[in-house]
Amino acid sequence: MTDHRPTVLFVCVHNAGRSQMAAGYLQHLAGDRLTVLSAGSEPADHINPVAVAAMAEDGIDITAGRPTVLETDTVRASDVVITMGCGDACPVFPGKRSEDWELTDPAGLPLEQVRPVRDEIRRRVTALVAELDA
Repeated sequence: MTDHRPTVLFVCVHNAGRSQMAAGYLQHLAGDRLTVLSAGSEPADHINPVAVAAMAEDGIDITAGRPTVLETDTVRASDVVITMGCGDACPVFPGKRSEDWELTDPAGLPLEQVRPVRDEIRRRVTALVAELDA
């Protein structure tokens, strides 16, 4: 019997802020119960340093994350796909659980404006973990 761990994919345009923060929270909260992926339709060169600082304030280190290009096979292999503002650039597969989280893009924002985005992501990821654990 195989042990299938659900795979959750977080997608935003640059894979440098929102999706990286969400992946960081999910990895922190779910540990090895889930496989956590993140990608972007137009990945940046590096993670947003303000997102890194915001997460560090909450005790989560996302510095090892790297923006990754979104591949159709990654979406196909995921059980849950959470998009964050990538619009039509994110492929949708019928029958796959998908959600679109409308969140402010933290790109170019100061830390005090990124904190509420971080807190909303933490709230949504916490609720997602509770649903997936049920």
